[in-house]
Amino acid sequence: MASRPLAIIAALAAGGLVLALVLGPVAAVLARAGGWGSLGPGDWQALRFTLWQACLSALFSVALAIPVARALARRRFPGRGLLISLLGAPFILPTIVAVLGLLAVFGQNGMVNAALRAVGLPGFSIYGLHGVVLAHVFFNLPLATRLLLQGWLAIPAERFRLAASLGLSPWAMLRTLEAPMVLRIAPGAFAVIFVICLSSFAVALTLGGGPRATTVELAIYQAVRFDFDLGRAALLSVIQLALALAAGLVALRLGTGGGFGAGLDRMVTRWDGRAGLSRAADIAWIALAALFLLTPLGMVVARGLPGLVQLSASSWEAAWNSLTVALASTLLCLLWALPLSTRWGEWLGLVGIAVSPLVLGTGLFLIVRPFANPLSLALPVTTLVNALVALPFALRILRPEAETVRADYGRLAQALGMTPLAWLRLVLLPRLRRPLGFAAGLTAALSIGDLGVIALFADPDRATLPLQVYRLMGSYQMQAAAGAALLLLLFSFGAFWLCDRGGRANADT
Repeated sequence: MASRPLAIIAALAAGGLVLALVLGPVAAVLARAGGWGSLGPGDWQALRFTLWQACLSALFSVALAIPVARALARRRFPGRGLLISLLGAPFILPTIVAVLGLLAVFGQNGMVNAALRAVGLPGFSIYGLHGVVLAHVFFNLPLATRLLLQGWLAIPAERFRLAASLGLSPWAMLRTLEAPMVLRIAPGAFAVIFVICLSSFAVALTLGGGPRATTVELAIYQAVRFDFDLGRAALLSVIQLALALAAGLVALRLGTGGGFGAGLDRMVTRWDGRAGLSRAADIAWIALAALFLLTPLGMVVARGLPGLVQLSASSWEAAWNSLTVALASTLLCLLWALPLSTRWGEWLGLVGIAVSPLVLGTGLFLIVRPFANPLSLALPVTTLVNALVALPFALRILRPEAETVRADYGRLAQALGMTPLAWLRLVLLPRLRRPLGFAAGLTAALSIGDLGVIALFADPDRATLPLQVYRLMGSYQMQAAAGAALLLLLFSFGAFWLCDRGGRANADT
């Protein structure tokens, strides 16, 4: 089939471009720096804080997710499916929006401090280590819950029926069925969340509270933006990469072990939670998780509605910039993802998030600096980096379906002598419509809410909406910031919903 050599050429071209866009900026940073820099006391403090907050964030996220996931696995109630779906919302929620929501609940003038003052108790500050951990738990508790819930639902119903026939007590069933599953999945969930928290930037930027609460990613930002010490920024980026790889290897080592075998996929009624105390505990865990996750979102909506009328022309221009960047990032990411939707392509895509996005952005600016004003190219550079960062997620979504299509229809297409264009239009794209829509929605939402590279080099005329929210917060225009945050929230979820629904609409026709 003529399309196979062309597909290989397209994959090699896309892979080469991705490698060039990652390795080229890193090389430019090292060349401009004249080699590796050295770490100062502040950098070592940032490294210690990064490890400590990542460990605490992952530990609390996984520990709290265990009873929540167990309660959701044992209970059936109206709205359960909707609640489980909402658990995925924080993953695509813009960080700056989540921070505003958390401030509305836990900030100095938030609901919790107001309640404490009303009963004569002293308030507390959300800034510092506990604020960073709180925000990370808000983002990652849903992820850990979904991972563990899938583990609980994967235990065949026949195992629970066997436990019932043997007369096992709830404690014995927990020890023989549920605990081994948790020990198999929890290390991987811990490592994933640990890696996510290692690269924390916007959370530390807004809630860190000072030099003692600085992450490695924020130290890279400071080294580039304030000191222009590119060698130190590159060294910090390599250290961050090494920590992420080590965490991944540990997860692979600890998370091994088989499951419980296959079953007949029948639903089972859990009898081990029928006792009044167990039922009350499950309801309490579900209610607390929903309250913790949904209250900040509700506060963003409630406080943002009056602020919408206070949005200035610069905020609407920033919103347009965010939409433009998101559209371009999504198209570029999918153009890379389609030819790279193979096993080796997925591994290649990981290099996009292996290096700090701030280092990638800095390198790209150094490359274009001899030819144009870097500040005028802030939005195109942000588009490239956003597409690279989203590429691993898009490949994870697309690769299984794409490989199935090639295996099922490749020989038939070869026998029919289909051209590459016909293969793409008649076979591949129609059968990838659902995952393409989901990948596009996820990429668009992540790009709209990104506050990373744009914070380094944007000038006042080229801000995106997340940067505009941060600037409004910095100038204490909290009402306008709340309105811009609500607009950002609507754009992020709207983009995800439109793309995902577009992929699912008439997908079977």
